Amino acid sequence: MVQSNANDVAGYLAEVPEARKDALTRLRTLCQTELAGFDEVMAYGMPVYQRDGVAEIAFASQKQYISFYLMRSDVRAAFAERLAGQDMGKGCLRFRRPETIDFDLLRDLLKATATRPGQIC
Repeated sequence: MVQSNANDVAGYLAEVPEARKDALTRLRTLCQTELAGFDEVMAYGMPVYQRDGVAEIAFASQKQYISFYLMRSDVRAAFAERLAGQDMGKGCLRFRRPETIDFDLLRDLLKATATRPGQIC
């Protein structure tokens, strides 16, 4: 599943492969907990967390991996050392297997994002 036509995140999670469902549900719960004041919406065929209409965080079940999108360049810069060993594109972390997701790192990235608005890449 690269892009979903689900109307909401619950519908999105119902579509994901069973092997990824627990990890993605945990990721959603983490986003809901740490991103107080953000709106959870479906955009670009994936769950997105936006503040004042601006997307700052998203995640997706891609064909070969789970993606965690961090659209804040200031947060990426602040976590450069911890992100150095990760499989990362310009704005996304890729986890090839659900069991390799570093939820502690993601929690810290979410907390830093929630602290204040910043530069979107």
